[in-house]
Amino acid sequence: MIDNKIVIGISQGDLNGIGLEIILKTLSEPGLSEICVPILFSSQKTVSYFRKLLGLEEFNFNPLRDFSQVHTKKPNVFICYEEEVNIEPGKPTSVSGKYAKISLEAATKALLERKIDVLVTAPINKHTMQEAGFNYPGHTEYLGEALGGTPLMLLCSNDLRVAVVTGHVPLKNVSQHITTDKVLAKIIQLHHSLKHDFGVRKPKIAVLGLNPHAGENGAIGDEEKTAIIPAIEKAKETMLVYGPYSADGFFGNNTQTQFDGVLAMYHDQGLIPFKALAFGTGVNFTAGLNFVRTSPDHGTAYEIAGKQIADESSFREALYMAIDIYKNRHLEDEISANPLAFTPIKRERG
Repeated sequence: MIDNKIVIGISQGDLNGIGLEIILKTLSEPGLSEICVPILFSSQKTVSYFRKLLGLEEFNFNPLRDFSQVHTKKPNVFICYEEEVNIEPGKPTSVSGKYAKISLEAATKALLERKIDVLVTAPINKHTMQEAGFNYPGHTEYLGEALGGTPLMLLCSNDLRVAVVTGHVPLKNVSQHITTDKVLAKIIQLHHSLKHDFGVRKPKIAVLGLNPHAGENGAIGDEEKTAIIPAIEKAKETMLVYGPYSADGFFGNNTQTQFDGVLAMYHDQGLIPFKALAFGTGVNFTAGLNFVRTSPDHGTAYEIAGKQIADESSFREALYMAIDIYKNRHLEDEISANPLAFTPIKRERG
């Protein structure tokens, strides 16, 4: 922290998507510098290009090459490359993937070195990143290896929080990842995050089934009987966990409003209903890491890149949620530190 304000690192994402547009719109908001110190990992030339493209001539930033030069009253741009880059809004290119990778790696390094407190990532294109030598399915897997911990993809919007057992896994391979140990581990992770990151004292968790109608007692698949129900029963020994629920009926009946968190079995099972209910305001939070990382709940949106119509709401929410989670973690650490020793009360003789 600097001047009691949280330092937020921001990776620029894909140059040809809407990442820099939503970042600059968010950083242009008055009063932001009163609550945090933003540092965008990019270049002076790139930011100047987007400032002109978006007509944000009044947007002022502080370019820096050393973290001792951080300005606390306006946005900072850490120069992680100097050269002029060919920017083509709306086109996925190997160039845009290369500089997304450079920005992400520089921001991650700064997080590990405690130069920034939290990380907010703008959307990337996995294919162009991989062309540039990024050997991961996405942000989640990369940050899990780089930052330590076991990542859990958790989509959040107000009181709706949806986690997934399997993330970027092909649908044909999902069932082989649904084991009692893995489902139980994700329940435990979700429970811990709800308490530690969101301040929920006694989290109530719903677990979805894998198969249609949650398997109908084995008539439509047996993963519920062999893996999911045993995990739920084990978790119930120490937590408030319910299920397995049929995913369609669960969200169709608004049952999610009765729970603090929902655990889905695979990516689309959780993300489709989440985005239908909260698209534009949702945040992708990677729980389970040793550091706080959030991102907006949408992708690069090439179809509107450069048209000055991208909505920054989700990115703004990601930034604010990163601040809140960081504060919640530190508050719990303070509360849990040096607990008073238990002293039995001695009864006086009558």
